[in-house]
Amino acid sequence: MMRKSFILAIALLLSSSTFAQRAPEKIIDKSLITHRMQSFGKEVMSPEKLWKLGRVSAEGLTPDGTQLIYGVSNYNFDENKSEKNLFIVSVKGGTPIQFTSEAGGESLLHIEDNGDAIYSYKGQLWRKNIKGGNAKQLTDVEGGLENVKFSPDGKHILFSKSVLVNKNHSVDKYTDLSKSNVYIYDDLDYRHWDSFNDGRFNHPFVASYDQGKVVEAIDLLAEEPYYSPQAPFGGAEDFAWSPDGKSVLYVCKKKFGKDYAQSTNTDIYRYDLISKRTTNLTEGMNGYDTNPMYNADGRMLAWLSMKTDGYEADKNDIVLWDAAMDIKLNLTAHWDGTINSFAWSKDNRRIYFIAPVKGAVQLFEVEIPVNLKNRALPKIQQISEGQFDITGIVGETKEGLVVTSTTLTQATEVYLYHLKSKKLNPITKVNDEAYAQIAPTKVEGRFTKASDGQDLFSWVIYPPDFDPTKKYPTLLFCQGGPQSATTQSYSFRWNFQLMASQGYIVIAPNRRGMPGWGVKWNEDISKDWGGQSIRDYLSAIDDLAKEPYVDNERIGAVGASYGGYSVFMLAGVHEGRFKSFISHCGLFDMTSWYGTTEELFFANHDLGGPYWDKANEKTYTVFNPINHVDKWDTPILIFQGGKDYRVPIGQGLEAFQAARLKDIKSRLVYLPEENHWVLSGHNAQVWQREFFGWLKETL
Repeated sequence: MMRKSFILAIALLLSSSTFAQRAPEKIIDKSLITHRMQSFGKEVMSPEKLWKLGRVSAEGLTPDGTQLIYGVSNYNFDENKSEKNLFIVSVKGGTPIQFTSEAGGESLLHIEDNGDAIYSYKGQLWRKNIKGGNAKQLTDVEGGLENVKFSPDGKHILFSKSVLVNKNHSVDKYTDLSKSNVYIYDDLDYRHWDSFNDGRFNHPFVASYDQGKVVEAIDLLAEEPYYSPQAPFGGAEDFAWSPDGKSVLYVCKKKFGKDYAQSTNTDIYRYDLISKRTTNLTEGMNGYDTNPMYNADGRMLAWLSMKTDGYEADKNDIVLWDAAMDIKLNLTAHWDGTINSFAWSKDNRRIYFIAPVKGAVQLFEVEIPVNLKNRALPKIQQISEGQFDITGIVGETKEGLVVTSTTLTQATEVYLYHLKSKKLNPITKVNDEAYAQIAPTKVEGRFTKASDGQDLFSWVIYPPDFDPTKKYPTLLFCQGGPQSATTQSYSFRWNFQLMASQGYIVIAPNRRGMPGWGVKWNEDISKDWGGQSIRDYLSAIDDLAKEPYVDNERIGAVGASYGGYSVFMLAGVHEGRFKSFISHCGLFDMTSWYGTTEELFFANHDLGGPYWDKANEKTYTVFNPINHVDKWDTPILIFQGGKDYRVPIGQGLEAFQAARLKDIKSRLVYLPEENHWVLSGHNAQVWQREFFGWLKETL
């Protein structure tokens, strides 16, 4: 990733193509410990500069693989909203051409052989040739179309639409009371993520399509209280057409109420357009089954699969199904890792996938066995390595793979990864000019011995123009999830480059529970939230604090979600290590949290189950932050979203009230319109100003 804006020395993350995910006890992989060059006389990253960066999305390749269509979203501070437009550029790089300029966001659906791009705009389908000309609106469907996928012959479309199934909202149940606003429920799943269930469910539809005319739409879940795509974040990846165009696939968790809230058992269903019959292709597979994808000739189907019902962070494998032989084979069962996403190779001989490994997310490939009946373990090979994340596979060209990639100091751009040279060549350079004006921050990998003797890896980010002869305030970053990886990702809120640019050293440990270090390492946090993972955080900060450039009187801990829980726990057990805390949407009282959170499958697996079951007593006592408040004595800032139903509002309010009643310097920042995240640009600026203002006051 050679960028003109900040030429950085990139070292290899991995010493060889190996599948042992955890570093050896005594032999440390030196390639993980990297150094970056510094530059002087440039401006430091600021919250305003961060939000002025273009946000790049890879939309798709032309059929011949020579051109990329990508999107760029730019935020307008005056209007407090983003504007997204599409651009075209050669895969070999060059000057991009703006493709759309309408007010609003456009998303590419596909490009036809004649160069006509079909894209979605304001819920309708539009057509425009990539060589130029005027855009033409194709559809005018009431309520709009979402998650559209065309059949191979273009004569049918698969899409989703919201359908009223249950009358949970008073205006639907009592039509004569149109000004009422009451919700009525008889079961769970009454709210999810940031909205209450009004009885409407996203359903998949299949319809005939002819030059914009959508007719004879069939609801594949008619009158059923099920979601497809999955709620709340499922999209077009939950749909697929068979290459012969005779059937469609959709992902659905066909459960309702309490059963829905406690299960992750999604299945992949096939609907036959001729017989109108539906078949469950994954019956008996009890965890998440998602992302169905046929190979080019339609002989084989692959998808991502987890084994355990209720375990959302279970090992994610690629399962292959040969329809002709009716054989299913788990291609990655023998591999000690978990998969983010995948794509078929054009020759159908392999599947490319991306997965976290040793503090980064990299490219892998698995060979397709010639004969599935032999059930031989297929060869798996890591094919990229370096101090970057591969965040998505866009498509395949003659030279390699078009991918999206980030680092801790660079937002998403699109690259061509050459399979022979093993190098990333930039295709888009949306933010090069902006980064050229920003002082770089040094990033290093660091190993620490954890309290149980295991090797614990952390990313350490240093301020611009770092001088090891000086002392710096330092922040321990606590990751959420809890099974989310801390890799070379780029965030527009928890941005390490931004934190370091304000003069702080940041350490981000790959503590217990994070993928990339083997399945056991990932699983070890379940039912042990307040145990080894918290000790890992203390081991990492204690080790870094030995360095002469760390000011031990100015160390803070920050984090969100499980990271916010970690901050609340650390506040009661840190024994004077920290001088300031910041918790965003953190879990404070595990008992009240269990009684109000929406995805109970997560709580049941990771906590062990409900608080009234004595088998889970440790979760609700020793590992419950509220039971350690008597030891709280350190300033704490608490962020809480008003529409956060994953970690509901009571968690932040309880923690703030406890801190104030103990006369601890504390502050509550309540964001009434935000959920578990902060999505509004103006609210995000307030968040950043309060975040760094608090650190200036307390560190």
